[in-house]
Amino acid sequence: MYSVDLVLVGFGNVGRRFVRLLGDCSSDLRDAHRLDWRIVGIATARHGVARNLRGLDTARALDLVERGQRLDAIDVPETPGDGPRSAIASGVELIEQIGAAASAGGGARRLVVVETTLLDIAAGQPAIDHVRAGLRAGAHVITANKGPAAFAYAELDALARSVGRAFMFEGAVMDGIPIFNLVRETLPAVRITGFSGVVNSTTNFIITAMESGREFAESLAEMQAAGIAEADASLDVDGWDAAAKASALANVLMGARMTPQRVERTGIGHLTGTAVRQAVARGNRIKLVAKGERRGGDVAVRVAAEELPADHLFATLGGQQNALLFDTDLLGQFAIAQLGGGLTQTAYALVTDLVAVARRG
Repeated sequence: MYSVDLVLVGFGNVGRRFVRLLGDCSSDLRDAHRLDWRIVGIATARHGVARNLRGLDTARALDLVERGQRLDAIDVPETPGDGPRSAIASGVELIEQIGAAASAGGGARRLVVVETTLLDIAAGQPAIDHVRAGLRAGAHVITANKGPAAFAYAELDALARSVGRAFMFEGAVMDGIPIFNLVRETLPAVRITGFSGVVNSTTNFIITAMESGREFAESLAEMQAAGIAEADASLDVDGWDAAAKASALANVLMGARMTPQRVERTGIGHLTGTAVRQAVARGNRIKLVAKGERRGGDVAVRVAAEELPADHLFATLGGQQNALLFDTDLLGQFAIAQLGGGLTQTAYALVTDLVAVARRG
């Protein structure tokens, strides 16, 4: 049995769905994958911190946060046999404290940090610091946050290798659809030479809705209410989310040193319902497309709205559907599509990364 202690940094929609999904899949995880888990720490920006090295009451943690209350009620600052522990004000401090306690305990359980904080498009923080702290504390780290791979992949990958731990982020680009694991595990000796894709669900939903006569603001509000759109709407509408995902793809799959700020970027804020419907009348569809390609020794990345012919793969995507098309040296082109995305799919990506960590042993 592979036993893990989980430290959750971030406990929003995705983090809470991850916890519930672990419960839903617990029998399969234990029986089929020999994975045993417990949550020993949760750090949030608005609801405080809770820790208990013997395992937190996750049902109560979920209830407290969803009722807008703080987690202090279930925090155990001192556990018999563990020694006194200081107050905690950040995710980094929680990781460091639990990592030190786990190291001192010398037990057989592995520590895994699950990072689900919101994307910071300026510098990828504090998610990058959370990943660094986890790896330095001897933990494997999995995240659904695009920031670490989009801003600091080379550094964090090198750190993970140096300490013999995993740094995984399958949910960062296309929810639960395997992109990074697909290339890493199933395409040995294949070189990715370029990619293009519709990778932002919110903008694709808005454009599709405008095709049918709905208004921009109404469609965006619906995606925000569902927890799909970023809390800061500009991240989706202005193309920043797609730029972060494209940066992550370029960095991980093409060896680039990209950041979202270096991406040539145009969002969909300039689009009107009239323009979108006129494209349809011409037999085309407008999509926000992210692209990466090699230019000499560098990788160029751009995000822009494009008018595509109706028979193009991306033109067939409606609502929240996404797809990526890859160019390779040995296999030519191949594509992967997601026909339904959401919180469950993103949370599932965290579960797959956790299983992948367990398989490493």
